[in-house]
Amino acid sequence: MVLPGHFRPSKQWDLVLTYEGCLVAVMEFKALGGPSFGNNANNRCEEALGSGLDLSIAQREGLLGVGASPFVGYCILVEDEAKSACPPKRGNPSKHFAADPAFETASYQQRMQILCERMVQERIYTAAAVLTSPPNAAKSGKFNELSVNTSLNKLLAKFVAHIEIEAGE
Repeated sequence: MVLPGHFRPSKQWDLVLTYEGCLVAVMEFKALGGPSFGNNANNRCEEALGSGLDLSIAQREGLLGVGASPFVGYCILVEDEAKSACPPKRGNPSKHFAADPAFETASYQQRMQILCERMVQERIYTAAAVLTSPPNAAKSGKFNELSVNTSLNKLLAKFVAHIEIEAGE
């Protein structure tokens, strides 16, 4: 479903839930795969931050309905392979400023975890999950989680709790 934005006219969200005409929840589902994990990770980071901020300001400006306070979720599935599980070989690309130490030895999987934890900490998203799965897992459906804070269970628990509150249950 398409929702209005603040920095752009609209954004197509993967899941939109309304109840009695009020926006209750939105969620974005993304994937990060190779072979170019670095470029893809940066793009996913920029997309997630931009979409979350755009929605937040649209909400503040009343574009999503009076009193709207939706659950905003983000879930990313990272291809589990050596290039995403091991830290990249290059160091800090800036010649003038030091990078955040949290990223120094972080793999692309861990970088997505840091992104999700910080987006929730900064209240850009209500909850965010990072899942990893090998390239051939489509048949089995197997996946792994990197932490309790960015687990699918935590994302879904917060989602369900929010829906119950909004529905008055």
